[in-house]
Amino acid sequence: MTDRLSWFGDRPDFRRRRFVGGLAAGGVLVGLAPLVRPVWAAPTATVTGAAPELRGTEFDLVIAETPVDFTGKARMATTINGSIPAPTLRWREGDTVTLRVSNRLREATSIHWHGILLPHQMDGVPGISYPGIAPGETFAYRFKVKQHGTYWYHSHSGMQEQTGMYGAIVIEQSGGETIRADRDFVVQLSDWTDEDPMRVFAKLKTQSDYYNTNQPTAAGFFRSVSQDGLKAALDKRRMWNEMRMSPTDLADLSAVTLTYLMNGSSPAANWTGLFRPGERVRLRYINGAANTLYDVRIPRLKLTVVQADGQDVEPVTVDEFRFGPGETYDVIVEPTDDAYTIFAQSMDRTGFARGTLATRAGLTAPVPALDEPEWLTMADMMGAMGAGMNGMNHGGMAMDHSQHAMHDMTMKEPAGASARVRHARTEYGPSTDMRVDTPRTNLDDPGIGLRNNGRRVLTQADLHTLGGPLDARGPEREIELHLTGNMERYTWSFDGLEFGQSTPVHFRHGERLRVILHNDTMMTHPMHLHGLWSELESPDGRFQSRRHTIAVQPAQRIGFLVHADALGRWAWHCHLMFHMDAGMFREVVVA
Repeated sequence: MTDRLSWFGDRPDFRRRRFVGGLAAGGVLVGLAPLVRPVWAAPTATVTGAAPELRGTEFDLVIAETPVDFTGKARMATTINGSIPAPTLRWREGDTVTLRVSNRLREATSIHWHGILLPHQMDGVPGISYPGIAPGETFAYRFKVKQHGTYWYHSHSGMQEQTGMYGAIVIEQSGGETIRADRDFVVQLSDWTDEDPMRVFAKLKTQSDYYNTNQPTAAGFFRSVSQDGLKAALDKRRMWNEMRMSPTDLADLSAVTLTYLMNGSSPAANWTGLFRPGERVRLRYINGAANTLYDVRIPRLKLTVVQADGQDVEPVTVDEFRFGPGETYDVIVEPTDDAYTIFAQSMDRTGFARGTLATRAGLTAPVPALDEPEWLTMADMMGAMGAGMNGMNHGGMAMDHSQHAMHDMTMKEPAGASARVRHARTEYGPSTDMRVDTPRTNLDDPGIGLRNNGRRVLTQADLHTLGGPLDARGPEREIELHLTGNMERYTWSFDGLEFGQSTPVHFRHGERLRVILHNDTMMTHPMHLHGLWSELESPDGRFQSRRHTIAVQPAQRIGFLVHADALGRWAWHCHLMFHMDAGMFREVVVA
């Protein structure tokens, strides 16, 4: 096998070349398909690169192939009404909407309304809520809108989400908007690859670090020697080698194959939103990426977070936030200068999406340099035990011993550091390469690459949903599931069982239960439970925030309450698309 380190070790300009390669990026190509309209040419657009807006209660959406060019090479994308992103849908809370979706592809398709409360038959997950939409057919979704805020929609079929099939949903609050803003923009982040996503997936199955260019190097070793001493540096390298794991295993894909997009625009294309100095500007951030966690900031501007996953929160002012695929954050900014860069760097620090807030078209502001990538720490591997160690021991990460779990139990106390860790029998198989016995339960860690960076970074501990919990009852029952994987095999699972080997998780209709997610891997998993709110708890069991997607950090154990009020069959999965496709997916049945 070719030594991949040699592919990039002699190319220090790799990241610069990848960015320059996107200079020709124009998004949807004009004149090459009957439905094509460049995303920046919509008559309702108020900013460069905005998707068309559709308002009302009746919508017609057409799914088709459309040629695009983000890197100087024409490729075929999967689009809705010929644009990337798909049209922004504006609904009103309390209305009943009808969405007629026509499939002009040669394969089946679907649309999932992410975070929207609706009958399970309308949820849009093939094999769970309905069969999907066959080629040439039209399916009518119809449901009452029960919420307000920022949400989004995307395909739940094959790799179509990766190839362009995603868009924003903005739901106006009944009785009038309570968050005051003079200007309102959607900022939808995504990622694009010129490769066939199935080929990308095949490469990961063959070599899971195929796209990881931040491998340990000789230069990095000597830096470690100068900082920690020769023995410590050698012990650290020896530990990682013995475990056959990479300390830079932060993301499956990188800028080797990905172009990072903001509202369908490459960094060079520079999406721009216009404002007048002194205005309060609302930015509705949506992570519509298939495989990228983003760290977002606007240099010289404070971000006041006012919504998380469409739910109003106590305003909290920060410099930066991280969010994974599926999550949304609404922030208020108050710009006074002529131009600011909206900067969203990938968690692995190989690339970024970028746009501009400006007083007139054509203005730009300096684009920050990418932060240096950091190694995973012992706390990211082992949790609570690792946080207190000197980094030379990995005894808190179980590699080969036997316990078995009681994953469905009555348990009234909160799930905290004192909770006994139980691993299911099924975790001791080929689909699991590590288990964390001493997980951490804190919510105040911004994550690898954001710790002590000199900026005020949002954490889950900062978020408090207004209005408190939806149900005042305590949990009657607890369900515990472990997020598991094997990086060499590139398998991802719940409790060591990939989807297809697992049985559904059963919730009793109307019950109040606590769900524990215990991350036995070194990667962050944005976990999305369809159809039901996940009410995140603090480590001592107090209500924290209401979410539809919760990013579970490496070696972290979190708890959330669920009011099982939605009958039917629902999907529950990691929102990193390749993790979901590799098996981190379960069915939930509420009956």
